[in-house]
Amino acid sequence: MKVFWLHLLLICLSSVLLGGVANNASRPASVNIGALFHSNSTIGKVAKIAIQEAVNDVNLNSTILNGTKLNLILGDSVCSGFLGFIQAMQFMQKEVVAVIGPQSSVVSHIVSLVAAELKVPMLSFAATDPTLTRFNSPFFIRTSNSDLYQMIAIADIIDYFGWREVIAVFIDDDYGRNGVAALDDALADRRSKIFYKAAFPPESDVTRAKVMDVLVHVLMLESRVIVLHVTPDIGRLVFSVASYLEMMGNGYVWISTDWLSSVVDSHSPLPSERMSEMHGVLALRQHTPDSNAKRAFISRWKNITRGSLGLNAYGLYAYDSVWIFAQALDEFLNQGRSISFSADLRVRALHATGLHLEAMHIFDGGQALLNNILRTDLMGLTGPLKFDTERSRVHPAYDIINLVGNGYLQVGYWSNYSGLSIVPPETLYRMPPNRSSANQHLHNVIWPDGTTGKPRGWVFPNSGKQLKIGVPIRVSFKEFVSRVSGTNDMFKGFCIDVFQAAINLLPYPVPHQFVGFGDGSQNPNYSDLVNMIAAGNFDAAVGDIAIVTSRTKIVDFTQPYASSGLLVVAPFKKKNSGAWAFLRPFTPTMWGVIVVSFIAIGVVIWVLEHRINDDFRGSPRRQCITILWFGFSTLTFSHKENTVSCLARMVLIIWLFVVLILTSSYTASLTSILTVQQLSSPIKGIDSLRTSDEPIGYQVGSFAQRYLMEELHIHESRLVGFNSPAEYADALRHGRVCAVVDERPYIELFLSSQCDFRIVGQEFTRSGWGFAFPRDSPLAPDLTTAILKLSENGDLQRIHDKWLTTSSCSQDNTEMESSQLHLRSFLGLFLLCGIVCVIALAICFIRICHQFHHVSRTPVISEARSSSILRHLQTLRCVIDEKKEPSKKRKKTQDSEGSPTDDDRDEEHRRTPKRQQSPTSMEGEDNPRQLGICPACLT
Repeated sequence: MKVFWLHLLLICLSSVLLGGVANNASRPASVNIGALFHSNSTIGKVAKIAIQEAVNDVNLNSTILNGTKLNLILGDSVCSGFLGFIQAMQFMQKEVVAVIGPQSSVVSHIVSLVAAELKVPMLSFAATDPTLTRFNSPFFIRTSNSDLYQMIAIADIIDYFGWREVIAVFIDDDYGRNGVAALDDALADRRSKIFYKAAFPPESDVTRAKVMDVLVHVLMLESRVIVLHVTPDIGRLVFSVASYLEMMGNGYVWISTDWLSSVVDSHSPLPSERMSEMHGVLALRQHTPDSNAKRAFISRWKNITRGSLGLNAYGLYAYDSVWIFAQALDEFLNQGRSISFSADLRVRALHATGLHLEAMHIFDGGQALLNNILRTDLMGLTGPLKFDTERSRVHPAYDIINLVGNGYLQVGYWSNYSGLSIVPPETLYRMPPNRSSANQHLHNVIWPDGTTGKPRGWVFPNSGKQLKIGVPIRVSFKEFVSRVSGTNDMFKGFCIDVFQAAINLLPYPVPHQFVGFGDGSQNPNYSDLVNMIAAGNFDAAVGDIAIVTSRTKIVDFTQPYASSGLLVVAPFKKKNSGAWAFLRPFTPTMWGVIVVSFIAIGVVIWVLEHRINDDFRGSPRRQCITILWFGFSTLTFSHKENTVSCLARMVLIIWLFVVLILTSSYTASLTSILTVQQLSSPIKGIDSLRTSDEPIGYQVGSFAQRYLMEELHIHESRLVGFNSPAEYADALRHGRVCAVVDERPYIELFLSSQCDFRIVGQEFTRSGWGFAFPRDSPLAPDLTTAILKLSENGDLQRIHDKWLTTSSCSQDNTEMESSQLHLRSFLGLFLLCGIVCVIALAICFIRICHQFHHVSRTPVISEARSSSILRHLQTLRCVIDEKKEPSKKRKKTQDSEGSPTDDDRDEEHRRTPKRQQSPTSMEGEDNPRQLGICPACLT
């Protein structure tokens, strides 16, 4: 048996050893890998060394590839699409299984076509064009960050500082155009935009004269925020020319993409004259987290280059790209796959023997190797080496640096996880994501002019062009705005003075000219004026322009400088006091509730008192009279009946408080009615106006017409337009319209001279007047600040008093509201009193039920009654109506207050004989009277 198991073990070991030998035998001794870059560029110089070091590290590492060596084949594309294509063809002839690169986005677009055809993965460390995607380049993998994220970071910086327009200076190739397109989209999401795009031709055609022409044109523009997205060679030339044109100060903001940080990291320290040309520039750098491996490689780099060349972020990405490939290849070989190539039948079908295309073969394991690359999950020098579903590196992030002196300051970070921050992204990854504006932070930036104060970001252009400001030519209410007689571009009025005063508060000049809008025969349509701003015919509009929702959708308004809202004006007549004026303080509903309340209080007090208080006893007729008398006598506090029970007194106190409030309010309202002039109008406000069929007047050009039709659904046939206050007054006096609807400033000015009309109802819209500008105009927020200053220092009120003084008639122009007091004003009092009455009655009823239950169980009652319901009800009635003997304390109180009247004694004598006819006692049993029950209940 032992021999059997020994043989079985030897067989298993042999199988494993033979399998391992076979597996090792299937692994190739070496694998060709290509590297494509521009060896004479800043990034290419660093990438070449980094790739070579990575290949050496992989070949010396015994834990990976298990003896298979990487054979590196270098190629120089010179950032030329044509030369890059030729290099790629040569790579394919040498049967490379992957390409590290290309460095250039232009080259990547072309080479990716070859790689997709021959199924050779490309791991690019520097082609950041965001349009290189898995759809148009299926075998392209970007091991660095896409420019899509870099442009989002720049857009967040622009939004953080509140700039709305930028100038994009870029190189006109795939790298530049597509990057700027991504920036345009990112800015649009933040309500900003690229104001102007200045493009340079491809690098070989860029001269200093060409850069000078472009920047001179940029110098004439109003935006001062410039985003520079070019190559290092063009970038150096741009800063040199910008410094010559004095564009590195005077409120300019320069934001560079990560090409500049690569130059600074690779050639630091730069010559002082070059650093002075870039002073105050903000630049982005691809963020790589700090780690021991990164620090060790930087130290090793210094020994390799002996300080002649610095290490930039792209060098780290190039190094990691080799390790990503090596890890995927190792997994590929561990899966039992082999490196094999097959001929491309479609290429052979071309019969292009002179081009030697038949030497190119398809990599049979290309798709499997690509899948292994995309599943990579390890830690590299640049952080986690892992890809998302879009083949982008996880957690894209950038450093934000500020070039100052001979070096730079790090002012913050940007990550796709939490936006702008002053702490490293690795710290934020351990917290919940927070992209709120309050969570966005950066350190202070030293700008090109040497200050830390935020530049405004724009100025008026030096083209000599003035702002073309549209002003409505009014034919009425000229106190607000009107054209100076004999001129075309001079205007005066309240609105003009406010605008001029606000302009004078700005820290910069605003050259402008007024242009009249309207024919002068009638008031212009203000919505048309606003539409002309959106169409670009006017740069702004100044006047009595109401801020309404439909207009804010197409233009920006300043802070309102005058409050406005729609009001209703109608004729009025004096209301005489009349014989029944004493009834007018309360509404009919209120009178009815008061009368019912008096009766209800009388009933409640009777219920609580009639069993213990002789004042509330007697014949049914006398008790009804007592209820009514007591209830209504509380109006004048003249009730003579005393209350004995605590519940009744509690109810009475609350009710007397209610009566006090009612009488006081009635007295005040009646006094006002009899002493103050009362006005009346058949129109009570917008609601009664809408439900009627009468014609309604409005001012031509105002938004009132549109509001009445679209919001209140009043038919257009009922609306009558007027051009002047005189037409208002004439139409109202002769009844052509029942009321006029217009904005508050016009109404107040109209009523200052027309004393026959009044405002009726409440203001039914809330808005204001403001100055209109195109969307995202930088002048609008500055003028808003100026208007607030005018309001704070009192200048706005002084301008108002200058133009809109009112006559003595205006002091009566108060809104006509009903002087009657409504039930809703006293609902709380009645509710309080009602709750107290209910509680008191409930307590009284509980006491009666308890007594009835106690009486019904006594032997005397049990033998004397039958079991019929009628007998039960009769007993209950007797319990309720039976007079309860007062306690000694209450009796003493009653004696001190006086004895009953003669009428009360006569009534008691009449009731006593009837009670004495019943048996008074039974031998050996309880006396019913001792139980508080009338003996008549036993018969």
